Order: sequence, then structure tokens, then C-alpha cells
Amino acid sequence: MPEGDTVLQVARRLHSALAGAVLTRSDLRVPRFATADLTGRAVLDVTPRGKHLLTRVEGGLTLHSHLRMDGAWKIYAPGERWRGGPAHQIRVVLGNARHTAVGYRLPVVELVRTADEPEIVGHLGPDLLGPDWDPETARNNLLADPARPLGDALLDQRNLAGIGNVYKSELCFLARVTPWLPVGELPPDAAERLPVLAHRLLDANRNRPIRVTTGRARPGEGLYVYGRARRPCLRCHTPIRAAEQGDGTRGRPTYWCPTCQSGPSPAL
Repeated sequence: MPEGDTVLQVARRLHSALAGAVLTRSDLRVPRFATADLTGRAVLDVTPRGKHLLTRVEGGLTLHSHLRMDGAWKIYAPGERWRGGPAHQIRVVLGNARHTAVGYRLPVVELVRTADEPEIVGHLGPDLLGPDWDPETARNNLLADPARPLGDALLDQRNLAGIGNVYKSELCFLARVTPWLPVGELPPDAAERLPVLAHRLLDANRNRPIRVTTGRARPGEGLYVYGRARRPCLRCHTPIRAAEQGDGTRGRPTYWCPTCQSGPSPAL
């Protein structure tokens, strides 16, 4: 699933292509909004909120979309062939005289009043890349349920918005604890540092096409643990381990170093 830095980059591209221009094409290919027509309205802005995308148009309307695992927005010039997937995967088409934005495989597409945006994103915690970022609130949210595993708490967008599976694994490594450690057992300094570190990592990658958390841009060395199962830890050379974290319907691959990170972990 794209994380906050990736969603921010998508929002920038959409904003550059659509904002300030009148829509000459509008096609929402979801049953609930199939008859909605936004042509003739100017796009005001495209704003990211955590992992959500809010495309605001004249008349007090917002098109809300979410990429989740497989969704993508592609932008094309007039006459350019669309290459994001087969036509049946297209969920949204928004076009003006200069660009056409095509949303593929979007699992969430809804048209709402702009005034009602809080009903969609109001539950989110402080946005790591947004103007509402507040590390103290994020820390208090994380610590609110002391028995909860750290990895689950970091993924909960109600605590802080923008972290996905990559940053969850990387942050736990940098904090030197496993993702299964209850947040109430975090050392005080780690609890203080985690929100600050999370913001620093996402902010450092907000303009990068390839995410880096190690400071090393060489292939295979950009991330400490994520996606590196059975490969040697960049610090201690112990093979990185991988397991699912979460319940049976939401389990996601999680990576950690059994030497560098202390705390509980599943039996493998």
C-alpha cells in the first residue's frame, strides 16, 4: 500500500495536471456516482490527507479516492496512449485541455460535499506530512493502548497518518525493538523519538522516486529490513526475518533483525 510520502507525490502530480483548469471530461465509473458530471467545473486543488486523496472542484464538491494496495493515478497528454491497465480497471477519468488523469483499480471513489470532508478523514491522527503534524499528539495516541503491539499501533491511521508497512518495519528497526513489543514497554526515550523519527523519514523521502531510510542510495541498501528477508542485516549481518503481523484478514509481511531488535517475535 502506498504510504504518506508516495501519496503526497501523487497529489502533487494530480494538482499540477488539473488544478486551475476547467474539466472538459468527467467519467466516474463506479455505480453510485456513474451519473455525476463534473465537466465545466474548475479543479481547485488536490490535497493529500494521510493516505487519502481529496480533489476539490468548484461548487463545493470533493472527489475522494484511496489507492490502497493496487490503485494508481496516471496522467496523460492529449493523444497519448493510456497504459495503466485494461479499460475495465479504470474507475475515474478527469480531463482538461492539457491533461487527462486516469484512476486505475481505485478501491475507494466517492463524491462528497467539501464541507463533509471531516466525515471521511476526520478520524485520522496528525498527518506526518501535513500542516496539522503534532509529534506530542502522535506520541500520546501511540501510547493510549499500552498492550497493543507497536507495529499495529504505528499502522493505525487514527494514531498518526501516513505510515504503512515499509515505514512500520523501518521505524521498529531504528527504535531497536520488534514490531510485537507492547507500546507500554517502549523505553521512554524511544516513545519520545518515534514520532519525530517517523516525520523525519517521510519528510526526507517526500521528493524521492525511490525510498531510502538508511542514507545509502545503492541498490539493495536503501532500506534496513523491509523486503530483505534472509539477507544479512546491514548492521550486524544476521539474516533478516519476516512474518505476518495482524489478524488473519489483515496480516501483512513484517521484517525485523532478531539481533538488533529486542522484544517478542513469532516462532518461525
